[in-house]
Amino acid sequence: MALKFHKMHGTGNDFVLLDLRGQKFELGAEKASAMANRSTGIGCDQILVLKAASDPSCLLDFEVWNADGSRALQCGNGVRCIGLYLRSRGETDHNTFTIRGPVSIISLQETEPGRFRVNMGPPRFEPENIPISLAATDGNYELTLGGKLFKLGAVSMGNPHALLEVPAIEAADLAGLGAEISRHPAFPNGCNAGFAQVIDRNTIRLRVFERGAGETMACGSGACAAVSILIERGKLNKEVLVNQVGGALIIEWDGGEEPVMMTGSANHLFVGTLI
Repeated sequence: MALKFHKMHGTGNDFVLLDLRGQKFELGAEKASAMANRSTGIGCDQILVLKAASDPSCLLDFEVWNADGSRALQCGNGVRCIGLYLRSRGETDHNTFTIRGPVSIISLQETEPGRFRVNMGPPRFEPENIPISLAATDGNYELTLGGKLFKLGAVSMGNPHALLEVPAIEAADLAGLGAEISRHPAFPNGCNAGFAQVIDRNTIRLRVFERGAGETMACGSGACAAVSILIERGKLNKEVLVNQVGGALIIEWDGGEEPVMMTGSANHLFVGTLI
């Protein structure tokens, strides 16, 4: 059976979107990996799967699959793409609406055409919620890699994130150090490894090695994680411009149990059919 798909991206983080509310298709790890392959498949960082809503307050449920066939729990850039898809189809006449993801209900608002502000929920710093098996010292976790000691921040944004501050983002070793942090046994579920350069109290530069996908051009939940960790350290104000390879996001957090708010664009590239 032919399968209709949509190719989309949010600040360069690219997706294949499958709306399975009207199509029959069972996606598993092998199929997801083959579909995401940039040489022999469609090519993407993640696959977004839309399903009928299980909660009447939401427009739909969604799943996220990584390029290696593993499941993801959170995807800020993908949420914005889903929002654009729903609005372009006229499935809601409200600027603010909700969808249900793998870990929570997410509210998003279209602030202008193709641009969305997303409630990403509060950051969770407790080690058991990240999860991480280490104890923090002054808010940092110490990891020894290749004989060198690194001090990391860590937080959950619905998925686990580690953050290393660097003096120059271009020199960050994502393929080596990022991959090691991402799969370190201190993170029992793995983690997304972020590298942040603080420019000033309102601006950072960020690169992220995502578990299951490698380095992506942008990571929405990674931007939220980096800003929340750096605000906790007293290095940033409450509203921050996060510059990534694929573009910029605006991240806001008032601290405590307040949700992190993410604002950025979403783009629809083309519609295709997989035979």
